Amino acid sequence: MNARHYAHRFAGRRAVITGGAAGIGLAFAKRFVTEGGAVSLWDISQEALDRATSALGASASGVRVDVADWPQVEAAAETSAGHLGGGIDVLVASAGITGPNVPLAAYPVEQWRQVIDVNLNGLFHCNRAIVPYMLSGNYGRIVNVASVAGKEGNPNASAYSASKAAVIGLTKSLGKELAQSNITVNAITPAAVRTAIFDQMSQQHIDFMLSKIPMGRFGTVEEMAAVIAWLASEECSFTTAGVFDASGGRATY
Repeated sequence: MNARHYAHRFAGRRAVITGGAAGIGLAFAKRFVTEGGAVSLWDISQEALDRATSALGASASGVRVDVADWPQVEAAAETSAGHLGGGIDVLVASAGITGPNVPLAAYPVEQWRQVIDVNLNGLFHCNRAIVPYMLSGNYGRIVNVASVAGKEGNPNASAYSASKAAVIGLTKSLGKELAQSNITVNAITPAAVRTAIFDQMSQQHIDFMLSKIPMGRFGTVEEMAAVIAWLASEECSFTTAGVFDASGGRATY
């Protein structure tokens, strides 16, 4: 698929992208830079960050950060603001993990906590750390990456489904809080997109997800980046606390 790019849409804009060294985050970073912006990628893998920033060129920098750790996130926000010239205009929070695919009654307690720590607490940390920079600049666009599993609940994925449902709730709450501040807060709810996160899932679970998509295929990271690009743009000025599907027809509300 050939993406349609808008050469100057993000000219002068500065974005932090969590999970930015791979998958949906990296796909959006490529688009943001192509359309004139500068990015600071956050990821837990320094090796992946080095590859991504090298490929993106001078408009990209990287910060190794575990989003589940609040002091690291707070420090990363300050570092990124410095790299980006003192401010942050856009946050795309796409860092996440799936956890195991097992029934709830057998779900390992520590792995439950880990999924919630990364997918929910980590996303909260990132929003909390970056909102003050947006308030200071009187402008902001936040896009939180949830999942259709947060709407419908995938069996044998209780922690993931619960964490993504909570991301939807957080997004709606924060969007309403900031509705008069020139900062919009929205979420996307992708169906399954074939990325490295599939390595964390059982083949049975992957097959189940595909069976639920009316289009009969998985989404692509470029398709997700296209949805995010509008939500992260100045044109997204009267849309906040919203949830946008990119699910190949799966979502029923």
